Amino acid sequence: MKKIFYVVIFAALVLVACNEQKRNVAKIQPVEEQNENDTTIYGVCGENTAMHTIELINGDGDTLQFMLNDEDAEPASEVEGGLLAGDRLAVVATKIDGENIATKVINLTTLQGKWTSVDKNFEIMEDGEVKSNVKAEANPWTSWRILNGRLLLNKDTFDINELGADSMYLENGKGIFVYKRVK
Repeated sequence: MKKIFYVVIFAALVLVACNEQKRNVAKIQPVEEQNENDTTIYGVCGENTAMHTIELINGDGDTLQFMLNDEDAEPASEVEGGLLAGDRLAVVATKIDGENIATKVINLTTLQGKWTSVDKNFEIMEDGEVKSNVKAEANPWTSWRILNGRLLLNKDTFDINELGADSMYLENGKGIFVYKRVK
């Protein structure tokens, strides 16, 4: 009877450990379900990132290198939210002459947090969830993800024009929306 008890306890611990490992892998990407049309590469900014190169460590532990072009080069590299070792990044890249060129880099760590504007007050959470802090809001955002370098808040799609420590500028067909970080 004791052997069965220990086997059951061991199996339960293995299941818990496997589930915890799955949760840690899911944190690399802001959404659980993958879209096969998404060309975005997710990972953590490596310590060897410099002014014109990004070292990205993906969810499998592989290290990828990307070149960053100046704004007058073609294609120009657009970095939103800065590059800090250990931050989670979303990278859209192209390959030119055998070189991986990052065309859009979004710092997901900078993107997360509380944001406010005239009519919105919300928090972008790590797990793909958005919490609205305005109770009377008609259509609050409840989820987020990055798709091909663009921010999707529910079904609303935005280009991230600027992402900084204290402000964020989002643009879609309806206009440009300015948000301030809430401390």
